[in-house]
Amino acid sequence: MMDDILKQIKAGEVSGVQFKERILDKYDIACELVAFSNSHGGKLVVGIKDKTGEINALSYSEVQETTNLLSDIASENVVPSILIKIDTVEVEDGNLVIATVKEGLNKPYHDNKGIVWVKNGADKRKVFDNAELAEMMTDCGSFAPDEAGVRDATVYDLDATTIKQFLGNRFERVLEKKGLTGDAFNEASLDMICSAIAKGHDCEKILRNLRFIRPDGTLTVAAMLLFGKYTQRWMPMMTAKCICFAGNSIGGKVFRDKVNDADMEGNLLHQYDTIMDFFTRNLHNVQVGDEFNSMGKLEIPYTSLVEFTVNSLVHRSLNMKAPVRIFIFDNRVEIHSPGALPNGLTIDDIKAGTSMPRNMFLFNNAIYLLPYTGVGSGITRALDEDINVTFMNNDKAQEFVITVWRGESNQVEDLDTGLRHSDTDLDTGLRYSDTNLDTGLRHSGTDLDTKRVTLTNKEKDIVNFCSVPRTTKEILDRIGVSMHSKNRERYITSLVAAGYLQMTNPDNPTASNQKYKKVNKR
Repeated sequence: MMDDILKQIKAGEVSGVQFKERILDKYDIACELVAFSNSHGGKLVVGIKDKTGEINALSYSEVQETTNLLSDIASENVVPSILIKIDTVEVEDGNLVIATVKEGLNKPYHDNKGIVWVKNGADKRKVFDNAELAEMMTDCGSFAPDEAGVRDATVYDLDATTIKQFLGNRFERVLEKKGLTGDAFNEASLDMICSAIAKGHDCEKILRNLRFIRPDGTLTVAAMLLFGKYTQRWMPMMTAKCICFAGNSIGGKVFRDKVNDADMEGNLLHQYDTIMDFFTRNLHNVQVGDEFNSMGKLEIPYTSLVEFTVNSLVHRSLNMKAPVRIFIFDNRVEIHSPGALPNGLTIDDIKAGTSMPRNMFLFNNAIYLLPYTGVGSGITRALDEDINVTFMNNDKAQEFVITVWRGESNQVEDLDTGLRHSDTDLDTGLRYSDTNLDTGLRHSGTDLDTKRVTLTNKEKDIVNFCSVPRTTKEILDRIGVSMHSKNRERYITSLVAAGYLQMTNPDNPTASNQKYKKVNKR
């Protein structure tokens, strides 16, 4: 320990180590202990001048007095009281006293005046923001923001189609036994589905039993995030901002694409679909193989983008009143998720696959709508792809940032992008030409199904939509066309033949429960 302390003395004070020459003010020491407890813990070293780092060792009697004082302060001046570990280290002419404070399990802690302190670099600061206090309570498990109530919202503010999809995935085996699969499931009403799951239950009763409706009758935050028709009317900041900049500066006023707030409005599934469409229309497709007509893949692997996007939506802090922010620059993609890593997690932990979800109730239920496994392997799968990615856990700004670097070959020329200027036509300028939106496939030669080079925007949306398995009706409903054989051929069968979609039951192409899912290319 002595060697570590001497090294730290030379390095100076940091967020986890504070120096005091002597304990002269019990209140000042209590504030330091509170700040350590509300942050990630730390050490208070007594016997060192904090201004110069010069050692001024304590005598034997001073050591006894200091250890008693520290114990008294920890139990009487910190609320709730804490236990600290006290050690002494022998140095020339005396001893140093070291008080080790662990990160608290009952946050937020406060001093005997009711003030909450947290570490701020080598110093400390007061906390007044309710969102930050709620985040502390969330970290230690005394508050679950995803199970909090949404005032004045009712089941009529939820989207029946999304609820039906959720129930179909969650109770798939039960519904199979009742014969509610494929067309029978699609044609059944939501109440019929609920009654099949639990006899005599309607949608409201099912949601109440699944804890999406609280005992007092209010909807939970999780219910509104997963099933809300217009989620942002109730929770305006539970959204995402997506901007594709021209250049590499977030301060740039020229951008190539921006998702309007109205387009993003909706539940998490809608937000996910919108974000993935934003990625696919702004990132390049890179040719794979030697043949000119070989099918390309996204410059940043789609599976990695899926994992990073789902993590930003499901694991974001629900206490922080800030949106998820997604930026595409010429040289990188940034995904900013509100809230630093929870529960003491580190970047090394998440790279190793350690999973400690912040929003446990939301996490355990979103798996039936969004494409993730729920076993903590998402980030490790994303890192298995050939990508250059960096992570930043910013405690001060209260956000977690994922940066994926694009290759030099992906630098975008302004001539072909239809640039938009944020100060003059933020939401009305030219994005992309829509002339090919409904005109079918661009192709080379005569083989329409197998020699595709690019997809139309509508086809890209279908592929993104099928990140989770979808029925024919769901796909055609999404793009607003009828259940006609020509539409099935044009928008589904052709994408299967081209290798973008695959059947969930390929051995029986006409099966009533047939679904289609995206083919993840490596």
